Amino acid sequence: MENELKRTLGVADAVVVGLGAMVGAGIFAALAPAAAAAGPAGGALLAALAVAALIAYCNAHSSARLAARYPASGGTYVYGRERLGPFWGYLAGWGFVVGKTASCAAMALTVGAYVWPGQQHAVAVVAVVALTAASYGGVQKSARIARVIVAAVLAVLAGVVVVCLTSGAAEAGRLGGPAGAGAGGLLQAAGLLFFAFAGYARITTLGEEVRDPRRTIPRAVPLALGIALLVYAAVTVAALSVLGAGALAASPAPLADAVRASGLPGAAPVVRVGAALAALGSLLALVLGVSRTTLAMARDGHLPRALAAVHPRRRVPHHAELAVGAVVAVLAATTDLRGAIGFSSFGVLAYYAIANASAWTLDSGVKGRAVAAVGLSGCVVLACALPAAAVLSGAAVLALGAVAYGMRGRLRRGI
Repeated sequence: MENELKRTLGVADAVVVGLGAMVGAGIFAALAPAAAAAGPAGGALLAALAVAALIAYCNAHSSARLAARYPASGGTYVYGRERLGPFWGYLAGWGFVVGKTASCAAMALTVGAYVWPGQQHAVAVVAVVALTAASYGGVQKSARIARVIVAAVLAVLAGVVVVCLTSGAAEAGRLGGPAGAGAGGLLQAAGLLFFAFAGYARITTLGEEVRDPRRTIPRAVPLALGIALLVYAAVTVAALSVLGAGALAASPAPLADAVRASGLPGAAPVVRVGAALAALGSLLALVLGVSRTTLAMARDGHLPRALAAVHPRRRVPHHAELAVGAVVAVLAATTDLRGAIGFSSFGVLAYYAIANASAWTLDSGVKGRAVAAVGLSGCVVLACALPAAAVLSGAAVLALGAVAYGMRGRLRRGI
């Protein structure tokens, strides 16, 4: 019991944690690079959003079924280990920890870009330190902070949609347009947008801290995903109708620019504050998820066992949280935002491919297996369609993890 976490999260808390992770990542970080990949047709970006949402739904369905069966911290690391074998669980955990650590850096840099563009790295480091301290205070405290952030961000996004769609600058014709960048561009855009939907994994990785997980997680995952999809669709349509695909792709702050183009430049600072809050919420949820997977891997000896320590009073994996915060702070001080998004997407798609393969083994039901098959094939296709640099670096990191696993096994056997 000393190393177990405390079950305190209900359905509402779990939904908020998932939304906090998704909304910040998707709207304010992934929309512009996805528009650039999709090409000059607004319809291509909307089609990419639909493809990303379909794959996310399949992944969510598989993850929720697995989480109800295995309600422990670690998410697909645990599912892969239990259903496919230790190596596949390890590879999923490795891909998640590495990919989502890059996501943490991306979200911290997004905070810096909106708060103080000239000093974004310094602001990013401060944000990481502050939110690591917040997560150290306990998961309930983190959930309360996430609830406030999500409410504020959704209010800002609702304002953006209303301002854009009711302005004279909105044109329905911008939602279509000439041919986009073809199937390859659409799939690459979908892969980048998938980064925006991956936040519901935070609910499953917190499985050990959820009350009645067999009922709570299957309810919370589709709720969080459905709300996020509605928000993404509304905001994407609003931004496209005002800016068009070309201007959206070129904008470093697309929603602020959309509000300016709608004739309300005074509202742009409010949007920037909303963007910073959204990225903070996403960063908080990411730190929670990565530290819990780190905890699970440390328990099994795949990472230093010191990272499996649980604080005796706060019941949080405090060593894992501090280690994750330190690594993310270094990355936030040195890395590039767009590169981090592509790299993160590859690692997380690999993670969900293993989740779907694990879900395939649960039973022989037609729906469950069909959803798992679509999710698995979709993850593989989107991962291969990402920018070449992301594919090569992501594959290299997974291979490095596999080599480390093999060497550790040889050492254990005394070979």
